[in-house]
Amino acid sequence: MRGWIVGFAAALVTACSGGYSFTGGDVGEAKTISIQRLDNVAPLVNPKLSQQFTETLQQVMVRQTPLSLVRMDGDLDFSGAITGYEVRSEAPGANDQIAQSRLTVTVRVQYVNQLDDSKSFEQTFSIYRNFPSTSDLVSVEDALVDEIVQELAEKIFNRSLVNW
Repeated sequence: MRGWIVGFAAALVTACSGGYSFTGGDVGEAKTISIQRLDNVAPLVNPKLSQQFTETLQQVMVRQTPLSLVRMDGDLDFSGAITGYEVRSEAPGANDQIAQSRLTVTVRVQYVNQLDDSKSFEQTFSIYRNFPSTSDLVSVEDALVDEIVQELAEKIFNRSLVNW
């Protein structure tokens, strides 16, 4: 009897889950996802950023959905480019000295849902992090880029599959 209840509960969960993952991503009837390398076309180029961003986006999508990652022509397909990598002075401090600098990364993403074109989009996403102007960018860049890339990937996930 207990085995029957467990089997019934498993069947019920499977039947009711549809295309939703437990993290809230709606993949519909999609089974595969492809994420093309996002080339870095920004005027200022971080040589590791293209690969790091592409891999992080792949990890977020695979970890938070039941989709299989394929090289090309997935049911859901992402492509685009890194269009901005900018460092600028942000907040004036005492004696007209700059107190903070800002690193901003901007990406343009094309999302194509092969099964439901109404969910496809092209959008620009931008995330920044401030850091003390007394810090050299080289000393804080890796940590800032890690944070920015992770947040960008989560934003793209939310926009494409959670519909936020």
